[in-house]
Amino acid sequence: MKITIRFASYQVEAELYDTPTGRAIYDALPLHENVSLWGDEIYFEIPVETGLEAEARPAVSNGDLAYWPNMPAFCIFFGPTPVSSGETPVAASAVNVFGRLINFEPEMLRKVADNAKVTVTRSE
Repeated sequence: MKITIRFASYQVEAELYDTPTGRAIYDALPLHENVSLWGDEIYFEIPVETGLEAEARPAVSNGDLAYWPNMPAFCIFFGPTPVSSGETPVAASAVNVFGRLINFEPEMLRKVADNAKVTVTRSE
């Protein structure tokens, strides 16, 4: 399942995994939201409610897409967050990793402003 994530100045493709969370988010597309920033994480509220999966964890990798049930939120990780102890991103609490960015540029994601618009659609 391929998706496109569009900001005003940058667009990136991603692949969603065939997991309950990945399928639920794919089924909810398209999404049009305003983003929030938390270190090198972009996140935004989504209309998807699902529980934590067995593999849920706070440790993630650069490029991971994750679902945070507390908001609930769609999270894009591309560098350290405020709770990271090094260069690896760490979520605020356990998340379901449901996909991965394809060929992304972290420096372009760092230019996305707080409250910027994002559109997430299914790729052709």
